[in-house]
Amino acid sequence: MSATAAAQCAAPLVITGASGFVGRALMAHWGPSACAMSLRDPSLDWHHTLAGAGTVVHLAARVHVMRESAADPLEAFRQANVHASVRLARCAVEAGVKRMVFLSSVKVLGEHSAPGHPLNEADTPAPEDAYGQSKWEAELALDALARETGLELVIIRAPLVYGPGVKANFAALLRAVRAGWPLPLGAVDNRRSLLGLDNLVEFINLCCHHPAAANQTFLVSDGKDISTAQLIGHMAQALGCPSRTFSVPMPWLRLAGRLLGRSAAVDRLCGNLQVDISKAEKLLAWTPSNSIDEGLQHAVSAL
Repeated sequence: MSATAAAQCAAPLVITGASGFVGRALMAHWGPSACAMSLRDPSLDWHHTLAGAGTVVHLAARVHVMRESAADPLEAFRQANVHASVRLARCAVEAGVKRMVFLSSVKVLGEHSAPGHPLNEADTPAPEDAYGQSKWEAELALDALARETGLELVIIRAPLVYGPGVKANFAALLRAVRAGWPLPLGAVDNRRSLLGLDNLVEFINLCCHHPAAANQTFLVSDGKDISTAQLIGHMAQALGCPSRTFSVPMPWLRLAGRLLGRSAAVDRLCGNLQVDISKAEKLLAWTPSNSIDEGLQHAVSAL
């Protein structure tokens, strides 16, 4: 995007990360009432891009890196997720933007929840990796700036988001189910919260204009927590193919994960990570419109 284009980009809604997984869906939802803003070109005058906007939705981030090449991963995450976010927020305030919606992550609260005890917004943050730590630091810095300037800040801590174009482990699991591979996860009786892309877009849209969303933090999900074994069944149904699982005792799965250097992946497949969405339901009168089956049907349509 050129500086001239940036100067002409004024719209009621501005999105960073518009070319990403969530950003593309959000741009399609909003159409001409929103414009994309690039944070990658330091020569751009962000003030011109933000002029006239009422809300900026900040999606751009350095996300999970499968093959980390940075000498100092945490600093790399801080540069992209903390420092750039604060600079954007300051420019937004100076340009007269009223509200900022920041897409954070449930990883701010950690990687697991205790059985039967979903995580909620009042839980003490306990990030376990550089990405989660950077998101937590960004939340703190943005909150301080909002208190100082009067910017309305809305923080959304999302769990795993799936939908058309989903990548990484979720896409790999979808491909394995479609290929008919027997998966040793039939005995996994955990509970995990997921968030369909359509439900996230709907919630972001609500947070852009609902008066009660100002200066609040929310956890959101599809509203139904399922086990990994159940997820495979739902995936198979969406794909129109058989669900092929067999049962392996959990200690054996965890041992295999350690031997193969895949402990983190096994923990995600076997562990609990539930979130409590009652705050969003009560304060914003929000309920997710799409079920997990509807969300997965949408996701597989793009395979």
